[in-house]
Amino acid sequence: MLLFTPGPTPVPEHVRIAMAQKTIHHRTPEFTEIFKDTRERLLNLFGTEECVILASTGTGAMESTVINLCQKKALVINAGKFGGRFAKIARAYNIPVTELCYEWDTPADVDEVIEAIKSDEDIDALFIQICESAGGLRHPVEEIAKEAKKIRDITIVADGITAVGVEPIDVSDIDALIAGSQKALMLPPGLAMVGLSAKAVEKIGNGRGYYFNLASEISKQRTGTTAYTAATTLIIGLGEILKTIEKAGLDNLYRVTAKRAEATREALRAIGLKIYPKTPANAMTAIIDENSEDIRKILKTEFGVNIAGGQDHLKGKIFRINHMGLIEHYEAAWVVNSIELALERIGRRVYDGTANAVFNKIYFG
Repeated sequence: MLLFTPGPTPVPEHVRIAMAQKTIHHRTPEFTEIFKDTRERLLNLFGTEECVILASTGTGAMESTVINLCQKKALVINAGKFGGRFAKIARAYNIPVTELCYEWDTPADVDEVIEAIKSDEDIDALFIQICESAGGLRHPVEEIAKEAKKIRDITIVADGITAVGVEPIDVSDIDALIAGSQKALMLPPGLAMVGLSAKAVEKIGNGRGYYFNLASEISKQRTGTTAYTAATTLIIGLGEILKTIEKAGLDNLYRVTAKRAEATREALRAIGLKIYPKTPANAMTAIIDENSEDIRKILKTEFGVNIAGGQDHLKGKIFRINHMGLIEHYEAAWVVNSIELALERIGRRVYDGTANAVFNKIYFG
């Protein structure tokens, strides 16, 4: 079965082998050496001055940034399930929050965000997804961050869980960049990471919370350990995958991912399907179609391909195809070919190989 869901993504064999070695204790010189090396590689990936690694899902990292980086009022961009999650976290801690809500296919409007910041001086932190994976949407995060910083020194928190390792991210005006293990980093779920600017570290101060207190984690991780029990196996895997990415070249990974995303979108357009978001992210392709569930079922049962459906009000209305991580071109070509075959199965069009031909022409063009 080919796993083409936008997380979890397949774990490469050499990474699985690295994680299958004998377990080592997290308070030993051996693990400290591994941790320090992995942390340095992660800083290179983020391009930030500081970072922390948390034994949690991406939601834990989201929660940590809310409680540690919002001191007055949060501005949340909600264009999907995960934008809405930022607002729910803030309310769980009784942090005042203003939401700017958009349809799940619609990117945040830069002028509306800036106006919201100008009109409320209590807003000291902005929370936004780079890629809102509920609909495969790309927000103009870098532009929003740049314009927001012109108003005042507002903290910008960007959820890059489905963007880090997918495309270059300009962190010049981003104070916290969140990543998760089970996306482009091709690991099992359970590890979250946050890249931090120097200003973010200063704002964190002594931190807030207990387990998700970023101040205590920064202090410990600078010495090569973690405040609490480290996810040793996953951190070993993280180090291994970061070495793989560095060897292949980060720019090359971005280029190939973008080419695969473009080829997939154009191949599916060529067979009459509609891209759902107005500004698609390269992490995944989301298709809106009344036969979404039929197509997903045929792909899984007849062609050995597992893709994701929609959530909440988009359940049964869209399907999503992953582009994150190290994916062989022939596997991606098989996915679009299978979708064209599925359309024939349900009587939508006669199969003629168009999707595969368009994919390969663009990918290798």
